[in-house]
Amino acid sequence: MQTKSFRGRDFLRETDFTREEIETILSVAEELKRDRAMGKYHDDLLRSKTLFMIFYNQSLRTRNSFEAGMTQLGGHAHYLDPGKIYTPALEGKEVAYSTERVSDVAHVLDRMGDAIAIRCYGDPVDWEYGGAHALLQEFARCADIPVLNMEDDIYHPFQGLADILTVKEKFGGFKGVKFTMSWAYSPSVHKPRAVPQSAILYAAMMGMEVTLAHPKGMELDPAIIAQCEAYSKMYDGSFKITNSFEEGFKDAHVLYPKAWCATPIFQAPIGENDPKKTQEIFDQYKSWKTTSELMDTANKNAIYLHCLPADRGWEVNNDVMDKTSGDGWLSAIYDQAENRLHAQKAVMSLVM
Repeated sequence: MQTKSFRGRDFLRETDFTREEIETILSVAEELKRDRAMGKYHDDLLRSKTLFMIFYNQSLRTRNSFEAGMTQLGGHAHYLDPGKIYTPALEGKEVAYSTERVSDVAHVLDRMGDAIAIRCYGDPVDWEYGGAHALLQEFARCADIPVLNMEDDIYHPFQGLADILTVKEKFGGFKGVKFTMSWAYSPSVHKPRAVPQSAILYAAMMGMEVTLAHPKGMELDPAIIAQCEAYSKMYDGSFKITNSFEEGFKDAHVLYPKAWCATPIFQAPIGENDPKKTQEIFDQYKSWKTTSELMDTANKNAIYLHCLPADRGWEVNNDVMDKTSGDGWLSAIYDQAENRLHAQKAVMSLVM
């Protein structure tokens, strides 16, 4: 399959790219990471270029990895807090002298810089599933420069890139790798679906043996599941769903247990906008917590992943999170977090 030029393209979801194109991004990320470790810098790649970052939600890893990445590539990142500017809003959701239509914001910024990166999910769109992704799509429609998805309510494509880059580093490739994305308990019900959905999309695209484990009531988007099944057939992998936490761990190479929200949290017609009902569903499954005993049932060389922040003591025990060296299975969470930087630098250098 032919790879198109990356220059000028948006990066809103992984499904807009072929497997060959994703592999190219991974190769560039590996080269940039290796070169920096050897003292070879690429601060001429995006010299004098500007990335505008609009954060509707809080961030540690995403903001700092994008800012550091732009600096390392010779450019500059502008942090834009929607509460401190006229908040970009879609037509029909505007408030006088408080918001500014997305089309106007996009047209202004594309006259001043070279890419726009946006994070938006949950409260800023009143938990309307797909509302944040529609906002990003409108930015992409109006802007003449690339628009990058720093996480919305459906996809987190940069986190997913870091996930599979970490898997590739640890196992040398993807064939035969058993990848489990699992729900885990958290007392907070406000957890978007984007991370697990992007994780299983990339894992299936790479031809891994993918297991999605979750209790009943925590189902992911049916369209995402259908795409994963199609990828697994296309790339000679496998995809299955189980409602058993323990089954997801057995003999797996990659364990990725984290919380995501139940359907009732969303607005109708997807859900009922009912946080209380969502909390009741969550609280039935407090036993879905990663322990060292469960990790011992995985492959002896397994890795534990988490996008962070993790709810320690609820989603996972400290002894799992902190086992980053030694024999047997290991936590790879900090390698995974670092790989956000390298994967994002690869995409920015290609599209900008």
